[in-house]
Amino acid sequence: MRKFPAILSLLLFAGCAAQPRPPVAAPPPANTVPIPPPPPKGEPDLFTGIQAPQLQALMGAPVFTRKDGATEIWRYDNASCHAFFFLTGAPAKVQHVETLPRGKASAADPECLTALRSSSKPS
Repeated sequence: MRKFPAILSLLLFAGCAAQPRPPVAAPPPANTVPIPPPPPKGEPDLFTGIQAPQLQALMGAPVFTRKDGATEIWRYDNASCHAFFFLTGAPAKVQHVETLPRGKASAADPECLTALRSSSKPS
């Protein structure tokens, strides 16, 4: 009879060891910054589709230019805002305009564009 309790103990112990373990929880994701929403759609009529020389005639020389693949970016600045013109194609034409701060109804704030145009004209 002594063997029976020893065998029973071994069976119970083996049964506990054979049970699946609960999955290990994945670590929480690192603190991430959410992607901001896209700007509202709509382009300013005055600038959409104009060629680079026309843009320069309206706004003056950009303070910064950059070429990324087939897209050229022209930036204009003043104390209160910045405008970014995205030109593509041959000849290069304005395809998109954004300002910082953004406009309420589109990605480009009309007041910013007006202020930049005014500041580009010689006094």
